[in-house]
Amino acid sequence: MKLRRLNDKNDLKIFAGNANPALAQAIAKSMGLKLGSILVDRFSEGEVRVKIQEDARGRDIFLIQPTCPNVNENMMELLIMMDAFRRASARRITVVVPYYGYARQDRKDQPRVPITAKLVANLITVAGADRLLTMDLHAQQIQGFFDIPVDHLYAFPVLSQHFLKKRIPNLTITSPDVGGIKMARAYAKMLNAELAVVDKRRFGPKDVEAMNLIGDVKGRNVLIPDDMISTGGSLVEAVQALVRFGAKDIYACCTHAILSGNAVEKLQKSVLKEVVVTDTIPLAPEKRSGKIKVLSVAPLLGEAISRIHNEQSVTSLFEVHS
Repeated sequence: MKLRRLNDKNDLKIFAGNANPALAQAIAKSMGLKLGSILVDRFSEGEVRVKIQEDARGRDIFLIQPTCPNVNENMMELLIMMDAFRRASARRITVVVPYYGYARQDRKDQPRVPITAKLVANLITVAGADRLLTMDLHAQQIQGFFDIPVDHLYAFPVLSQHFLKKRIPNLTITSPDVGGIKMARAYAKMLNAELAVVDKRRFGPKDVEAMNLIGDVKGRNVLIPDDMISTGGSLVEAVQALVRFGAKDIYACCTHAILSGNAVEKLQKSVLKEVVVTDTIPLAPEKRSGKIKVLSVAPLLGEAISRIHNEQSVTSLFEVHS
């Protein structure tokens, strides 16, 4: 992706915490910049310690810190970094949170539970953020939880190009649930494929049972796109259902590879041909597998940062035409 020229690189500063340093370095490199110097470590009792090691007064600051596991540690780093830059008189603070933690707690789906996604939005705003740049939120309405501008990107351009190059014949895009139909339709349009939907019922945070299929996958190759893979239970259940309905080769892709518990083992044992993920969450060595391929969203995020800094439109980067 060709980047737009920046008006003043000296005015733009990119900093990062400890959540995903490799992604932060890749974003800066894609823009022809270096990460700003900042100390983010711990005091002896475990409290987060932050010290900005260069001038930030009047600068346009971008803080790259996905709140990926360990979500609580990374969230505190982000909040404290924002406070440090606010007190250092930064002109504007844009938080770049490729993976937004607590996004699944976006509503009261049962009595006496919090709406933690809204609480996190409040914390980020109060800590000093002027703008949020994020990617593939689990629930679209989270954008409305913020009283500051939110730029919501999708990994769709990166992931769809990978499968476009593979030229998979007789392809059907299958949404893993009803909520993912819009995204699945975008993939189907881009890849000139058919569309199907797995009708599933959820019995708890970890327990999912696939019940039915809307559409036809018999004798066809299938791609399942989703925003995240957590325990892998939902995806494996969908794959098993598709096999029962006669699907041939089955592929999957997602933006956020949480892969908690024995998710990697589940994917490895499944009939999935390939699982394509992005680097919004760093993939630990023990979670790497021959079936899992990682694509970088750094150029996409770098382009968005460049456009925000130059006060240019970001719309074309987060449109999903379905």
